[in-house]
Amino acid sequence: MNCRSPRRFVDLAMALAACGVLAAGVGGLLMVRSLPAHGQRAPMLLAPMIGVIEPCVMAQEGAGAPEFDDLRATCTGPSGSAAKLVESTLTGLQHAAGAAPTYPLGYTLPVPLLQLFRKSADGWEIDTDTVGRLVRTVRDNSRPLILYLFSTHFSTDAPLEKALAADSANLAQTRDGPLAQSRYYGAPLNNWTFATTETELTARRVQATKALLEAVCRLPAVDVAKIRGVTLLGELHHLFPDFEAGMGFAPPYRVTDYSPHSVAWFRQFLKQEFGRIEQLNRVLGSDYASFEEVQPPSRDIRTEPLQRFTEHIDSFAHGSLPIAGWAYALRTEGAPPPWVHIYRNGVFVGKTPANQGRQDVLAAHPEFGDANTGWRWDLDFRRLPTGLHRIDVFIEQTPGQLILLGTRNIALMDREQSTPSALPQQPLPHSKPIPHGAQAHIDLPADQSAYYYNPLVPFWHTFRSQQVVDYLKFFDGAVRQSCLAGTPHYTHQIIPFTNPGWDANKYAIQASLQPMGAIRLGVSLYGDAAYGDTFSRWYARSAHHGYGVTEFHPLKAMDTASVQRMLGQHAARGAEFLSFFMEPRWYGRLVPRSHNPFAFDPDNASYGSAALYRSVQQTLSTPRP
Repeated sequence: MNCRSPRRFVDLAMALAACGVLAAGVGGLLMVRSLPAHGQRAPMLLAPMIGVIEPCVMAQEGAGAPEFDDLRATCTGPSGSAAKLVESTLTGLQHAAGAAPTYPLGYTLPVPLLQLFRKSADGWEIDTDTVGRLVRTVRDNSRPLILYLFSTHFSTDAPLEKALAADSANLAQTRDGPLAQSRYYGAPLNNWTFATTETELTARRVQATKALLEAVCRLPAVDVAKIRGVTLLGELHHLFPDFEAGMGFAPPYRVTDYSPHSVAWFRQFLKQEFGRIEQLNRVLGSDYASFEEVQPPSRDIRTEPLQRFTEHIDSFAHGSLPIAGWAYALRTEGAPPPWVHIYRNGVFVGKTPANQGRQDVLAAHPEFGDANTGWRWDLDFRRLPTGLHRIDVFIEQTPGQLILLGTRNIALMDREQSTPSALPQQPLPHSKPIPHGAQAHIDLPADQSAYYYNPLVPFWHTFRSQQVVDYLKFFDGAVRQSCLAGTPHYTHQIIPFTNPGWDANKYAIQASLQPMGAIRLGVSLYGDAAYGDTFSRWYARSAHHGYGVTEFHPLKAMDTASVQRMLGQHAARGAEFLSFFMEPRWYGRLVPRSHNPFAFDPDNASYGSAALYRSVQQTLSTPRP
């Protein structure tokens, strides 16, 4: 997803991110859920995430619009909860029950962990009133739910956040030091570290989750059983400066984490990989005397002096060069997307469809009427000869007929920065000029650009990716101390590879998208990833046997038949639940708050959300076959 609303805190952070959901708890009733008899999966649960936190869970008695006094009365007081607001909202989506619908309707209950504290004379303590409202929501609403333990780099404006951010030990570090608080579309962003669990940030997340789960586990077993899944962490990934505009490949290259703890563990990681320093030197072409001499790569050979070549890093130093851009051509409804063909030095090396989401292109060219114009093909240059290479890009809309989009000349450099020599070229295939009405652009690579392969960089990215997994597993272990040990636990991750303009290595979440034992895959799907084949092709190649969709929006209007087909594809693929944002409604009235532009709501015209609401509404009125 490329753009997010800047106008709120708790609900903004939950709507626009999911990072550190850290679960811990105490022993209690272990409830193990299994698949139905004969190995059949339970129907996919639709579990919309309703914005109940600000207007209800954290509501103050006597505050707010008088016309919603009756709502506040249900939210506040000794028996207050968001249960009735959840039910009022879902009743609008699914009218009076008749025959069982194809998909059961529940909800996702977000728990902003750092908002569960209040300041007292003795320091920070758990706000038992807020915990009570959350737990009573589970108790007092009969629907199944996904429990979203939420704590991310996106600020919820919790008072505790400010105290934690003042301690640099809680902050991720680039090579230049700790990352201070920044902004993302106007909203505060806290660059929390997860390079170590020995921080106050982690301790507070665990403390809040333990307090919540202790209260949940005191509920009757029938209420605990409503919790069909727990989402862990969400967008837990590495960070970088200028998070709003720095997701791509432009320099300077700054990533996390370069804290002393992280550097020490990187050296230990290399020791475990290679055993002896001579083995590492053989792979790197280096002459380190010991592992203690190794520094993570952190400098750009183009602009900074290096003591060793292995210090070099940029978006391409791991040995992969994205050849990417967008292409639009008129085609009939239902026609397949055009293919982009890549030639290197006159030799065909690969092709890729032009069908990836580019919301930025659609914003610049609304006349296209379609965001799925992006394409990207990654050139592995680790073993290619150094020298001057020519990259030619063609589009094939009609089988066998190529249209030349453009040419890029690049240099693959050696570590001595020797002057590159021209390489032999083969004749290109016959092609035609771009026809009238078609438009295209090659974003990467830049013409006359140079690239260096540093064999230490892939190990650095692998280590950083493992840090994400280790932190997830730490908190998964904590939640398994509670009565929710047997409840399915899911990640809540983004999938950067669905956006051709993002540098996935900046996030370093690749390992967390692979099977992680008892932790199940949870992913946020936007645009083509929600309905196209970008995610489905990746999932088919993975070793996963089920997943949860933690955030979901096609970013365009879809009719009922298309929505039913899309949901059916996810259910058939193994999706166990699917969550999308909804605005809270009290007996049909929109509850005042800063509204989420990605919410499925009958009054939300953004991204086709009103049409999607109606299509889901119609789908829920369709009986199960």
